[in-house]
Amino acid sequence: MKDFGKSDHPAVQAQLDRLAGLSLPEGRLGLDTIRCLLDRLGNPHRSLPPVFHVAGTNGKGSTCAFLRAMLEADGKRVHMTTSPHLVRYNERIRLAGELIADDPLAALLEEVFDAAEGLNPSFFEVTIAAAFLAFSRTPADACVVEVGLGGRFDATNVLEPEALAACGIAALGIDHERFLLAPEEGVPQVPLARIAFEKAGITKRATSLITQSYPEEATLEIERAALAAGAPLSMRGRDWHSSISETALHYADRYGELVLPLPQLPGPHQGDNAALAIAMLRHQDRVNVASGALAAGIRNAKWPARLQLLAPGPLCSGRKVWLDGGHNPDAGKALAAHFAGQRVHLLLGMIEGKDPQAILGPLAPSIASVTAVPISTHEYQPAASYGADIMQAASLEDALNALPDDGLPVLIAGSLYLAGDVLRMNRERPD
Repeated sequence: MKDFGKSDHPAVQAQLDRLAGLSLPEGRLGLDTIRCLLDRLGNPHRSLPPVFHVAGTNGKGSTCAFLRAMLEADGKRVHMTTSPHLVRYNERIRLAGELIADDPLAALLEEVFDAAEGLNPSFFEVTIAAAFLAFSRTPADACVVEVGLGGRFDATNVLEPEALAACGIAALGIDHERFLLAPEEGVPQVPLARIAFEKAGITKRATSLITQSYPEEATLEIERAALAAGAPLSMRGRDWHSSISETALHYADRYGELVLPLPQLPGPHQGDNAALAIAMLRHQDRVNVASGALAAGIRNAKWPARLQLLAPGPLCSGRKVWLDGGHNPDAGKALAAHFAGQRVHLLLGMIEGKDPQAILGPLAPSIASVTAVPISTHEYQPAASYGADIMQAASLEDALNALPDDGLPVLIAGSLYLAGDVLRMNRERPD
């Protein structure tokens, strides 16, 4: 699957058109291509500021957002690469706190494409090569790098121990089964253990590995990976602890206890993501961050399309509209927790291959109505796949206009690609 991009800058669009023509050759796994491409570019991944590398099924993007906000609250200049983008491809590469500008982005992608001649790289490999090349050329104090898919074979996993400050693993769940549960000899057969095995593939020699807590089958795989790499392992519930009260986030580890503000990002799960970011910063010794910056970062972190309340705009028409890109069972549970005790009209759009029940099942007690909506850039699930009596709207606008004027909030969910459509149409461009 490719993440398409559009730009009103002709030189950027020319490179995005080249990116749109790339695909991962069927059956190719491994890091050989990205390593060869980076070698042709002078191995920029070996010349980065200290890197915080984050994997996970859910919460890794939010953890990255908290890391960036905490580091910046301490006065640090921070590079960051995350995926997918929502509205503009530029969102994938943030240099010293600012999204990369169009002119340098176009030149950067052209340089990477020239170096990639004959390698047949994937969309994501080109993107990561471009990000690391940009990071190596712009002074900064730290990098935050989100894993794209899995961990073991993800293009970001070319990062070497010398570049890393810490590795983190957020919440685990079953997702991207076609790739992460593909039959292979010598790997765990229990699904969640296999997921943990893939995510723990980012573990590096003598580099701190900080994780959430997991069921036993996943915990054992992470422990094995840490032991094999000689990586100090700090796991929630054993080496660090956190909880949320009505007024504060409580965090504790061997260095002491902290009472911190609650995250501004909605949802109780964001307390878990903020705590993982804190633990990653406290269980490494390459970048110092004051406790006051941890508190400021919790308050300041922004992460669009994750339980985002849309601003007044063309799509809202005076109505309260929530947006979430979640598409797997754990995302469904997080949405259910947020809307517990409420009624909400659900506009659901999911790409082919995703299970609608991942969202519909947990949210069922709160659903007042369900409307299937299209996704502009991908093949999407038809209304029939959502169950009986579900209407298919021709557009998001049609779906919103057809809702009764009953004052109930609206939730648009099911895909980050759909979320990008929503933000674009509501004129909310992530910055």
